Amino acid sequence: NAQAAYYLTDVVKFAVADGVPVLAHRISDALQVAGVNSPLQLAELERALQRRVADELMTQGVRLADPARFDVRGTLTCAQDVEIDVNCIFEGRVELGEGVRIGANCVIANARIEAGAVIHPFTHIDGEKAGVRVGPGALVGPFARLRPGAQLGAEVHIGNFVEVKNSTLADGAKANHLAYLGDATVGARVNYGAGSITANYDGANKHRTVIEDDVHVGSNCVLVAPVTIGAGGTVGGGSTITKSTPPGALSVARGKQVSIPNWERPAKTPKA
Repeated sequence: NAQAAYYLTDVVKFAVADGVPVLAHRISDALQVAGVNSPLQLAELERALQRRVADELMTQGVRLADPARFDVRGTLTCAQDVEIDVNCIFEGRVELGEGVRIGANCVIANARIEAGAVIHPFTHIDGEKAGVRVGPGALVGPFARLRPGAQLGAEVHIGNFVEVKNSTLADGAKANHLAYLGDATVGARVNYGAGSITANYDGANKHRTVIEDDVHVGSNCVLVAPVTIGAGGTVGGGSTITKSTPPGALSVARGKQVSIPNWERPAKTPKA
């Protein structure tokens, strides 16, 4: 053709010219020989393939809110009583346990979601090579992010705008709002306050934070790794913790509050 490329149909002509036997073969699946010569045709073929995947899953008992708004870009394995809302994308190897619920607009890659877990809408889970595990009965999202190496135990809560990377959370731990857990080992029943972070990177190396069982971390805390918060301890809100704390202790590290009476705010300078 004009692009100096051969058409597939030219193969028959060349074969005959070379004396190669040419036989007809009846195709039962037209998609296997469908032509793709434009982005439109490629998209149509992709949707046809995705619909087949969706139909197979629904035949197995998976409830898809809309099979036309659903993509599997790898391998998706589902147990019984799984429910998936619209516009969800599954990449790599993903396993969904019995009774799992996936909310709308989630992207999940290389992860194992165990029985009874709920992934709320707009959650991004990307295990890459390290993988992600969400334990039984866990609640994740909405708008949560689980990065490689996130390992959540049973009934863990990861709420809105919480990011977890290369961290293990034991059964019943909770980080419900606006928080970061990176390179951390979190014990059972820990409550991790809103706005708190683990400062895990010193500019050259990553360091680990250990939060033992039954710890309460208040809001807007910074745990500067390497550091250990002893079992049953409490970290007061707004604290920056740079040294390990003993079990059962209340640890507070923040500037002293100063209140200046009768404070007059600066006045705006009139415009020229």
